[in-house]
Amino acid sequence: MNFDEIEEKMNKTISVYKENLSEIRAGRANPAILNKVKVDYYGVPTPINQVAGISVPEARLIVIQPWDLGLLKEIEKAILASDIGINPNNDGKLIRLSFPELNEERRKEIVKDIKKMAEEAKVAIRAIRREGIDQAKSMQKDSVLTEDDLKNAEDKIQKITDKKIAEIDEVTSAKEKEVTTL
Repeated sequence: MNFDEIEEKMNKTISVYKENLSEIRAGRANPAILNKVKVDYYGVPTPINQVAGISVPEARLIVIQPWDLGLLKEIEKAILASDIGINPNNDGKLIRLSFPELNEERRKEIVKDIKKMAEEAKVAIRAIRREGIDQAKSMQKDSVLTEDDLKNAEDKIQKITDKKIAEIDEVTSAKEKEVTTL
């Protein structure tokens, strides 16, 4: 029984969850929201961070400075076509993305989205637990594990699961706090 493999799968799930959380627009400027925005660079869809410098000079402002000024219009088009919900401000040399103040209704909506994402991550963790326990049961059926070994394996898998779900709860509450205290 390989418990490290089970834990590794759960860690990957948490990693994806954290990455998805970083892309949530919480009223504070976070360059991660641009991760999925691609610019047409000589016919190749390219991430913005590979064709421009991205900085956050203020809490509610992202500045994008392309290395090739000819890309300004393309970057602007890509941002408008994406679903980040911010209108770019192009001054001929760089693009500014200003993040508006969040109202209470929008904060509640974001917290609801965060909780939904957390629940999806927990479901994925539980599915990995189920796979591990099924694997242990089939090993016991094939007489590779004794009944005591099966019980110990189930307990160890459950402990790993509990630890990972607590980690998801911790990350979730930190993100909720970030959203509600801005």
